Amino acid sequence: MLSRFTWLRKAKYGLGVLATWVLVHTLLITWDGLRNSQQRADIAVILGNKVNEDGTLSQRLTQRLACGLALYRSGRVPRLLVSGGLGKEGFYEGTKMRDYLRAHGVPNSAIIVDNAGNNTEQTVRNTARLQPVQHFRSVLVVSQFYHISRTKLLFRQAGFTSVSSASPLYFEWRDIYSLLREFVAYYHALLFPQAE
Repeated sequence: MLSRFTWLRKAKYGLGVLATWVLVHTLLITWDGLRNSQQRADIAVILGNKVNEDGTLSQRLTQRLACGLALYRSGRVPRLLVSGGLGKEGFYEGTKMRDYLRAHGVPNSAIIVDNAGNNTEQTVRNTARLQPVQHFRSVLVVSQFYHISRTKLLFRQAGFTSVSSASPLYFEWRDIYSLLREFVAYYHALLFPQAE
């Protein structure tokens, strides 16, 4: 039987290893999320986020859309797929995202709307289903920096071989919580891949 001292020492060591793992992982996904390879792609997939109760877009969602709009205007992507679900506020995120892009000069022909992207996994599945119909091979993911690594992992697991990313330079205090949540979510996605 382990003495109390030995048990405490092992517990301290285990917590130290876990803390180091979380820190290194957080630094890596932050680096991955903030780097921008300037790569071109057939389509940008902009992941949805909160629409306010009055129908306006949250600042986070506006920043994602502005990032996607910049990619389109610079010629890095010819089309934009906006994906989100029906929020508790009563608005379809995809539709509101499309309206934003149209108001900023993007033609309907360059926008694909997915109003059934209720979470990241569903967005990836829906995008994979659209691929044979829309004939795109490469995907550029647009989301917050902390969300990029897991989203790219999910796209690769779904069979996409060319996956790049871009994220808005927009930060909030809640990103600290989001980074910790993404640590758990990333390894869940890695260890338990979603079946189609």
